[in-house]
Amino acid sequence: MTQHPTQSPQFFLTAPSPCPYIDGQFERKVFTHLVGEKAPEMNDLLTQGGFRRSQNIAYRPACETCRACVSVRILANEFAPTRNMRRVLHHNADLIGSLHEAEPSTEQYSLFRKYLDARHRRGGMSDMTVLDYAMMVEDTHVKTKIIEYRRRGPDSFITGKGRGELIAVALSDIMVDGLSMVYSYFDPDLAERSLGTFMILDHIARARAAGLPHVYLGYWVNGSRKMSYKVRFTPQEHLGSKGWERYVPEAV
Repeated sequence: MTQHPTQSPQFFLTAPSPCPYIDGQFERKVFTHLVGEKAPEMNDLLTQGGFRRSQNIAYRPACETCRACVSVRILANEFAPTRNMRRVLHHNADLIGSLHEAEPSTEQYSLFRKYLDARHRRGGMSDMTVLDYAMMVEDTHVKTKIIEYRRRGPDSFITGKGRGELIAVALSDIMVDGLSMVYSYFDPDLAERSLGTFMILDHIARARAAGLPHVYLGYWVNGSRKMSYKVRFTPQEHLGSKGWERYVPEAV
């Protein structure tokens, strides 16, 4: 049986590989295992220090020539939605988000597969099987939850269960100082709903209701279009050499 030390984690460094965000750059990651009784506490500390979680691994960029990846967290108690965000909330007022234990389902995987095929066909997750998905959800030693977003209404309810059509899912960690959005996906045919934005807004509301000050969004990469949405949720803090500092958008 393999035993993992619980006092001081061991850190490892990956070999260089092409960066998925910036052409011509190579990425490396430092990582450690999140296992055992200390995993929740370690996950909190590492996330606050700029790490992200994937299954039972915590990692952060350790690139030799680039510092473009910046950890981002929203200040939930100070956040106020823009006019466009209020429209997104109104447009999705027919959705109900329900919190569940981190347990996969065939319904979730069907939506996940549809999302990958439409949005990330050439990405690193494109060949994930139902077993891979189950591992992504279940392989956690921290306080992880699934939030299912379903459409309510007379045309979408399942007889006897009162559960509407599943159109979005978020896998999130509950930490001592906030919620960390590990992974989220949605029905790609419903682009007009801006479900990615809606789920972040919902997490901000949930964090505020729970008395948690932050929502962690992972990494923002300046100049990457696929990451640009993250800096729209202000006020927020970015992790730099001096610690967490309030982000001030550059003047246009």
